[in-house]
Amino acid sequence: MAMPLRQTMRVSTYLMQQKLIKRRDKFPLIVELEPLFACNLACEGCGKIQHPAGVLKQRMPVAQAVGAVLESGAPMVSIAGGEPLMHPQIDEIVRQLVARRKYVFLCTNALLLRKKLEKFTPSPYLTFTVHIDGLRERHDASVAKEGTFDEAVEAIKEAKRQGFRVTTNSTFFNTDTPQTIIEVLDYLNDELHVDEMMISPAFAYEKAPDQEHFLGVEQTRELFRKTFAGGNRRRWRLNHSPLFLDFLEGKVDFECTAWGIPNYSLFGWQRPCYLMSDGYVPTYQELIEKTDWAKYGRGKDPRCENCMAHCGYEPTAVLATMGSLKESIRAVKETLTSKA
Repeated sequence: MAMPLRQTMRVSTYLMQQKLIKRRDKFPLIVELEPLFACNLACEGCGKIQHPAGVLKQRMPVAQAVGAVLESGAPMVSIAGGEPLMHPQIDEIVRQLVARRKYVFLCTNALLLRKKLEKFTPSPYLTFTVHIDGLRERHDASVAKEGTFDEAVEAIKEAKRQGFRVTTNSTFFNTDTPQTIIEVLDYLNDELHVDEMMISPAFAYEKAPDQEHFLGVEQTRELFRKTFAGGNRRRWRLNHSPLFLDFLEGKVDFECTAWGIPNYSLFGWQRPCYLMSDGYVPTYQELIEKTDWAKYGRGKDPRCENCMAHCGYEPTAVLATMGSLKESIRAVKETLTSKA
């Protein structure tokens, strides 16, 4: 993946230790941590806020959140939700994880970011990841609130001004076109100058209020083939391995590696991934050892048929890159090109 050199070396060393020294078949690349489900938006592709009111009021204790990450051993953690900046102790969760040299990606819609920045300290271990689903009209429609795009842009500018690393995460639906995707990525890359961008086709999350606009596999491949044409994918600072981008275009196909990005929430460790729920277990070891991972993925579980989400397929692409000298060299070259 396109990361800062220090982070790339740390993650690469971790992966080699897991595969070559500890001989583990399954291990986390990054933990998806959800310390709350409450949010200040009602996005069309998310069903988190449909939990009962009593659940939405809950906040995960700091020790529990940090302990779950340490239990997994993952070098990176993505803190999501809900809106994590609504957690009253989110700064302490981040501080403790950073103190343990975990790479933290705090995912946010940015509505509270400018107000909360003073609670955080810039660090190579901390990245704010702002959700941007399109330019102003498209983004505000996606989150069902006018002015959200403008606030997110101002928050990104202020965070960067204060020395924080800022990336973006964009989810695309069948209402998007190659041109709308190109326009938002051009803006984020060339005008807003975010450090890196992550992209993902929308997955048919079962509790999402909008069930009509999720992408199928062939739609996804056609959309990204056209979007990436003309050398765009090398020009943009995309936070993905080249093989995952190949996967989005349909140049290669992979099996899902759902265990690569496990989810821990208020309910415990979620089977099999944060987009599907087949129950929860209290420990990471139980998640890994007592989940029938072989039954998930396209061609195995009908719920997975249209999934091309990064949480299942980016780990596969990363492991495939590690296992190939040619692909490893290619990944380094494309990373250097994108940062030139």
